[in-house]
Amino acid sequence: MVTNITSFGRSGLSDWLMQRVSAVILAIYAVFIVAYLLFNPNLDYYAWSGLFDQTWMRIFSLLAFVSVAAHAWIGLWTVTTDYLKSTRLRVGVQTLIILAIFVYLVWGIQILWGA
Repeated sequence: MVTNITSFGRSGLSDWLMQRVSAVILAIYAVFIVAYLLFNPNLDYYAWSGLFDQTWMRIFSLLAFVSVAAHAWIGLWTVTTDYLKSTRLRVGVQTLIILAIFVYLVWGIQILWGA
């Protein structure tokens, strides 16, 4: 049996809801980016940079980054708790996943909001 220590006390319903909401946000973001690329066939660096210079796009991208992190964590937590039966190994792998997600988020924020 898996303890609540690795799930941080969340319920299955909140995980399910967070997984679905993050998936919807990511789908909307992907559709927007694909549509932007399709409607701007002669896209150059300056137009692309101009899009990401806008605050609403930075916030939208940050929301997508956070959604990727939440979606990945819930999915990988589920996989590790289902398939890694050794508590030490599971906690070690989950710790590495958390660190990777944290680095991803910090790096994404730095790219979006950095000078």
